Amino acid sequence: MARTLAGGDKGAGTSAQPTTAGIEEARVPASNLHLAGHLAVVERRVQWTAARRRSMSDPSSDPWPGLYVSDAKVQRLLEVGSTFSGLSGLCDADADASEGGDEDGSGWMRSEVEAVADAAEAAGERVRLRVLQRRFGIDAVSLGVLVVALAPELDRRYEQLYGYLNDDVTRRRATVGLALELADVPLGSVRAHRILGSGSPLVRSGLLTLEGGDRPWPGRELRVPDRVVSWCLGDDELDPVVASFAELWTGPAGPNAPTGAADALGRWLAGHEGIVYLRESPGSSGRWFGTTAWASAGARAMVCHLERIAQGSVAQGWASRGSVAQGWASRGSASQGSAAVEMAVAAAREAALQEAGLVAGPLDALGGSVAAVIEALTRVRGSVILHGRGAWDDSWSRHSPMTLSVPPATAEELAHQWSQALQSPRSGPRLGAGLDPVSATAQFRLSPEQVQRAAAVARSRAELEGSPIDAQALQAGAREFNNPGLERLAQRIEPAVSWDDLVVPYAVGAHLREIAARARHRDQVLGQWGMRPGGRRGKGVVALFCGVSGTGKTMSAEVLAGDLGIDLYVVDLASVVDKYVGETEKNLERVFSEADGVGGVLLFDEADALFAKRSEVRGANDRYANLEVAYLLQRMERFDGLALLSTNLRSNIDEAFVRRLDAVVEFPMPDAPLRRSLWECSLAPAVPRAGDLDLDFLSTAFTLSGGNIRSVCLSAAYIAAERGEPVTMTDVVRCLAREYRKLGRLCTEAEFGSYWPLVAD
Repeated sequence: MARTLAGGDKGAGTSAQPTTAGIEEARVPASNLHLAGHLAVVERRVQWTAARRRSMSDPSSDPWPGLYVSDAKVQRLLEVGSTFSGLSGLCDADADASEGGDEDGSGWMRSEVEAVADAAEAAGERVRLRVLQRRFGIDAVSLGVLVVALAPELDRRYEQLYGYLNDDVTRRRATVGLALELADVPLGSVRAHRILGSGSPLVRSGLLTLEGGDRPWPGRELRVPDRVVSWCLGDDELDPVVASFAELWTGPAGPNAPTGAADALGRWLAGHEGIVYLRESPGSSGRWFGTTAWASAGARAMVCHLERIAQGSVAQGWASRGSVAQGWASRGSASQGSAAVEMAVAAAREAALQEAGLVAGPLDALGGSVAAVIEALTRVRGSVILHGRGAWDDSWSRHSPMTLSVPPATAEELAHQWSQALQSPRSGPRLGAGLDPVSATAQFRLSPEQVQRAAAVARSRAELEGSPIDAQALQAGAREFNNPGLERLAQRIEPAVSWDDLVVPYAVGAHLREIAARARHRDQVLGQWGMRPGGRRGKGVVALFCGVSGTGKTMSAEVLAGDLGIDLYVVDLASVVDKYVGETEKNLERVFSEADGVGGVLLFDEADALFAKRSEVRGANDRYANLEVAYLLQRMERFDGLALLSTNLRSNIDEAFVRRLDAVVEFPMPDAPLRRSLWECSLAPAVPRAGDLDLDFLSTAFTLSGGNIRSVCLSAAYIAAERGEPVTMTDVVRCLAREYRKLGRLCTEAEFGSYWPLVAD
């Protein structure tokens, strides 16, 4: 280092001045040396202040001996020297203060300390107190106040010294009044409140908290949070509680380097400060886009998951710490004292300590506390990237953000992400030969971030099964991160049937495969080929399945979901339809919003209950019913997922819906050959059959739908299982007769033929 605190060029007779020669020999980090120098300055100020107090006090007038720190003990404490990191002798009580040009000689010490820091930074070393000044926007005097508050955390002598200066042995931290006195700032000045007032950088950013809200402001004690103390000493590990909802992300490098819009945002971040709001759409990730932009700006990103902050378990873990909550208590605001705000303050502080850019979202998860959390996240200098799916609300912040729409990832970008994410170690599972991950997962609206997580799940599944990574593993990984919010509004069904299990006319099967092709290749056709329709029309695929009950509509929806490798979500009408005006539309909006970001098939069974024809308005009920239908017409056009409507009565569906449908599939009653196949499929191969079963007779004599045939076979199987024998023709005929009666149909001898005696009674 160029200079030391010894003051070698101050002339002879200055050997009593502080020296760092021993420190340099021990190779103490420059950051710790700089902190030690500031502590030496504080000690010099404490020494001078204590001497002034002694000159103004009369020890004989104290009637309560033993309840205070004596002058002699203060002198002994000052003679012992600092115990911070074993650095003793940084300040000598007998030093000649007059040589410094000020009352206590601390002025020249500060200049020497900063000269050491200048030399260290010039050599490329990181000086942490300088980082605090730059990242939190605090001046030299405020930094001195912070060190005054920090001293008892590093050296126990200051507990007693501050108790002495506070004239109260129980108050072992610096008070506002004492800290300002040691910093030589008048208590009644505007500057004092700018340093330690509620709006000061030290307090707003969480570097300091003021304890004792019931006391007058000068008597409140200063506390430095444990995380700030450990960081000043060189601890770069994330705060454990902050780590529960945030992590550091270093960003892509090399072939992953950001390009395009993210790169442009990175250049802006390198030279500007402010709020950036990234609005997401299905298939895009504001979190990924933001971290990539910070990487382009040459900085790490701290990713803050606001949905975790909103969870009670994280908030309870934070509440146990209490320090920030106590600090906010003095401000008297319930919103500022909330756990979400406290955690946001800690996240912003941690990002500044790590010299990282902040990316936080989604804002949609915060509910009514959005404005308070945004205010907390922006208390530290620098840019903050926020993301969410909704539009920016001006009431959230007095600062106008730069708003950008995050584009969905292109096929080329996704291919690169899959390639990087599936790069396997030597012992890990390999990607199946000839398998294209992008094509295998084209039906999902995956963002680059979701690709990374889906690849990890696919790798684990393949490793568990001891097989290469196949399309099923990739699709299972993609399904793993479907939004759980939709499951609260619809029943999730994991497909268990395939095309081989579906018995429908050839034309119906071909039409269903066309719908699957639409869902699988919509990004290519509508995006790459430019066939996207105009107006507000989304990329969704909407089809209507109509036909009598039991002809395979619901099963076809499950087969489609299974073919695409996604889940089926059956909308629960009981959770959607509400008797109160406007509530049904709100519930439907939740369904569509959740489904937009989910790789799944949305099935509206008995759709005529929602999509019925509009009628002439003759009363309030008609008017509001028509409003529901009108809302559905608009919302279906903007839907970006795969929606299937099934109904037994196509004539009840409003014609305006039919125009907006991509496909209408008619499911007819099966003919005799199809009924033969249905009887065969309904009696599973594992079911024991008696030799008298006549499936040809059953298929030609009785006109039943597939659902009715399955019901008959299931009932017959139960009877046979109870008897412990194979299924007989008698079992089937008797169950068939019961099915006829259930349907309200007559059992006639002409239909049952030779089996009529079995049902005649």
